[in-house]
Parts: sequence; structure tokens; C-alpha cells
Amino acid sequence: MKNIVLFGGPGAGKGTQAAKLKEKYSLNHISTGEVIRAEIAAETPLGKSMKDYISRGELAPDALVIDIIADYVKSHSDCAGNIFDGFPRTTAQAEAFDKIMERDGLKVDVMLELVVPEEELIKRLVLRGEVSGRADDANEGVIRNRIAVYNAQTAVVAEFYKAQGKYVAIDGIGTIDEIFDRLCAAIDSIE
Repeated sequence: MKNIVLFGGPGAGKGTQAAKLKEKYSLNHISTGEVIRAEIAAETPLGKSMKDYISRGELAPDALVIDIIADYVKSHSDCAGNIFDGFPRTTAQAEAFDKIMERDGLKVDVMLELVVPEEELIKRLVLRGEVSGRADDANEGVIRNRIAVYNAQTAVVAEFYKAQGKYVAIDGIGTIDEIFDRLCAAIDSIE
């Protein structure tokens, strides 16, 4: 079983690449962002509690996200592996995630970070907002705040995985296929 943390700033291409990796390696894919957006759209209690955070470009509270992931891991422990897209987002989440995985006899094999310059992320998100209509991609101020939050709170998680020898930086500039090939090379090198 391969468990991959796919990382990168907002707009780095995690969702696009995760879909391709899911198909190639027969992995499950969980995007905490998609789960939260679905909860908001369904107006569930979880969604209502998350709506204000998301509208400001802030991260969901650790405890809430950790509960979502713990439920997911428990219900997907008999698969070829998982791609965790955008999780963990804080060091506290990473530490809790290791405990969740260990409890179920699993581990994170690698953290792959799609490295994309900030101005490119902003261009991608504005374009995505025009195409998808996603409210959190329509406002450049919210986008810049999301990137600032990522840099302040999430980028430090890379250090957590570097200390474990599980971090690999992937150049996130190029065609979708070029970036995918770089990701596959990194995954294929995992023992």
C-alpha cells in the first residue's frame, strides 16, 4: 500500500495530478477541500461551521479536519493506497495523522510538493475562478490571503516530512503530462 501526501499551494495542480495518479496507480484520492465544499453545498452542520472559514480563505480547524481524515483512513484501509490531497495542512495535523496511520498499521510513504511561484498560482486561480465560478477563486484578495496562509501555516509541514526523509519537491511548471511524469518518477522510486 502506498500512501502519498500531495502538497502545493492553492492552484498548484494537486487535483488535476491526483486524478491522473489515482488512475495510473489505482489509488484512492481524498481532497479535504472537496469534502468540505461538498459539506457546505449540502448545508450540513459541518458545512455550515466551515463556510465562514473558507469564505475568508482561512484553514479549517485542525480537530475537524483530523476527524474527517480519521474516518476516511478507517474506511479505506483495504486498498492499494491513498493520495491525500492538501492534507495535512499544519504540523499539528501531520503529527495527528502519523498517529492515525500508525494506529491502523499504515504510514505515509512520501510527501510530494508541487512547487509553483506565487504569481503563477494567482494567475491559475483567477483563471480557474472564471471557468468554475468557485467563489474562493474569484477574489484576488482572498486568493492572496489563501497563499499567505499556506506559506505561514502549511508550507512548514514540508519540514516535518523532510525530517522523516519523506519529502520530494516536484517542479510544478510545465505541461500537465510533464509534471505528471515527474510525480510518477518520484512515486516509482519508493520502495
